[in-house]
Amino acid sequence: MAHKKGQSSSKNGRESQSKRLGLKKFGGEVVKAGNIIVRQRGTVHNPDKNVGMGKDHTLYALCDGTVKFTRKREDKSYVSVIPFEN
Repeated sequence: MAHKKGQSSSKNGRESQSKRLGLKKFGGEVVKAGNIIVRQRGTVHNPDKNVGMGKDHTLYALCDGTVKFTRKREDKSYVSVIPFEN
């Protein structure tokens, strides 16, 4: 039996955890205030009406409503939440 790890197996183990980025809610989906809509690195999607942005560029809903994705100036993607009408 070997008392030291083999050369190849000691070079493994540097894989980082996946960060689970991407869309968490899609267009037309119902969200509650505080729900995360998008986790991203940088502003791939920009916040619009009723959407806040965290320091890590996470977009979240500021009110209850329906998610809507639009493209505006310079072909940038914007995310808004359309509140329910009472």
